[in-house]
Amino acid sequence: MRANTWMGRTHLEVRDVPDPEIRNSGDAIVRVTSTAICGSDLHLYDGFIPTVRKGDILGHEFMGEVVEVGPHVTKLKPGDRVVVPFPIACGHCRACERGLTSLCENSNPNAAIAEKLMGHSPCGIFGYSHMLGGFAGGQAEYVRVPFADFGPLKIPDGIPDEQVLFLSDILPTGYMGAEMCDLSPGDVVAVWGAGPVGQFAIASARMLGAERVVAIDRFGYRLDMARERAGATDVIDYAETPVLDALDEITAGRGPDACIDSVGMESHIDVGPLRVYDRAKQSVKAETDRPHALREAIMACANGGVVSVIGVYGGFVDKFPMGAFMNKSLRMRTGQCHVHRYLRPLMNRITAGEIDPSFVITHRMKLGDAPKAYRMFRDKKDGCEKVVLTP
Repeated sequence: MRANTWMGRTHLEVRDVPDPEIRNSGDAIVRVTSTAICGSDLHLYDGFIPTVRKGDILGHEFMGEVVEVGPHVTKLKPGDRVVVPFPIACGHCRACERGLTSLCENSNPNAAIAEKLMGHSPCGIFGYSHMLGGFAGGQAEYVRVPFADFGPLKIPDGIPDEQVLFLSDILPTGYMGAEMCDLSPGDVVAVWGAGPVGQFAIASARMLGAERVVAIDRFGYRLDMARERAGATDVIDYAETPVLDALDEITAGRGPDACIDSVGMESHIDVGPLRVYDRAKQSVKAETDRPHALREAIMACANGGVVSVIGVYGGFVDKFPMGAFMNKSLRMRTGQCHVHRYLRPLMNRITAGEIDPSFVITHRMKLGDAPKAYRMFRDKKDGCEKVVLTP
């Protein structure tokens, strides 16, 4: 089969690789009909996630048709259309039983690697380094899906792939980011990053009752989408306007009730000493992640507010404003999304017409164009917000 493979930093190749096979009795093989490039895939592309190996198949947002199942799979059969959550979860460990499926205790065969960096291992993830299991990803023609009776969601006929594909990751991630804010009527929410996850965090905050939602980015096409499609009431171009000043003006000096960091480890700042500091620390591997958006969210947040972090971080940050965080009585909530708990509720919102997630798609390309698509997405060319690939 053909698959998009990592061959080194910023070097991808679509190559012929062996077809996946049933390895365990609970596996399924899925023929991919749609897959997407996630913003967190760019962290792999840019070389910021450790333990990625030459030849690894990327991608964790995918859906398709079941073509084969293991002997113990009872809930799926060949021919079923499914969307597959990016966290691989067993469904019966302590974490899964509590709904914390991205912390599954049984799905990462390389847990010892993750424990060295994190203390305890999260779940295995499709196409996201050997630290998180070394599983082949979904930017391919076929994928092996472990724990198939628990993970995939069957999709009824008549619903296009593009309306449900993002149930695999970014729609539940954005929704969880807003849900963790514990919103009340009248609340103001600020969202750093108007990429696809940020768009869904904005839309979800509005669905959950926020009165005003502020989108923060530096690309006009993203801010336009946030206002026109996701429901942002206000936008801030941080390249033109100091963010803290603008948020104080919007909130009468109190700051937003909740701040969502949907940027993560590669956050951007145009000028200033922190830009030089973070770049220098990264270059000598004294700091792994650039946390400018997180720092700013903490400084902006209202006293007693919530900082919700759904942007991906891989290691260690510096210059963390702990004094502001503690003295302002802030709460931080974060995590890789527990996708399984949101699949059916969000599917119901889609079928009820409350949200059509396809609004973030700007480019549709073939799997063979994946290297070009990654470059375009990373470099923000041609108004690229979200790329869907078809094998």
